[in-house]
Amino acid sequence: MRLKEAARERHTLSVTVDNEAGILARIAGMFSARGYNIESLTVADVTEDESISRITIVTSGAPPVIEQIIAQLDRLVPVHKVTDLTELGPHVERELALVKVAGQGDQRIEALRLADVYRARVIDATTGSFVFEVTGSSEKVDTFIGLMREVGLVEVARTGVVAIARGREAV
Repeated sequence: MRLKEAARERHTLSVTVDNEAGILARIAGMFSARGYNIESLTVADVTEDESISRITIVTSGAPPVIEQIIAQLDRLVPVHKVTDLTELGPHVERELALVKVAGQGDQRIEALRLADVYRARVIDATTGSFVFEVTGSSEKVDTFIGLMREVGLVEVARTGVVAIARGREAV
């Protein structure tokens, strides 16, 4: 393994911003202009009056690169706070995927059995296909999708990672 690859770490960043037009484009542009990759990105308003949004970004890089990403995000005007949940410590991450699987006979039975093992819910069914909803860690979702490839995977839609710190305090 090369040294450059060994130094890369996956980090989950929580960014609170003013809920205004163009902020997501500015953040994505900052990543793009500097050659950083966004592995996952989710956005939702988090206040009753819809004035503040939380953006959850999953990215990878060497520690100095992650520090630079955080510093540059912190400098954007509508950004209130950037929290590296990975560095903060214990946090909860989840992802949701809708997984369409087509099959007949034994493949259909195996798809249902695997869905049960992974606690995936059937949210749509026809005589020739299922749509499953699976939630959990990205690794769990990846594994479920991989198994469904073997029994008739047709299509996948994923939300991306959402994350929140554990404990009583807001971050």
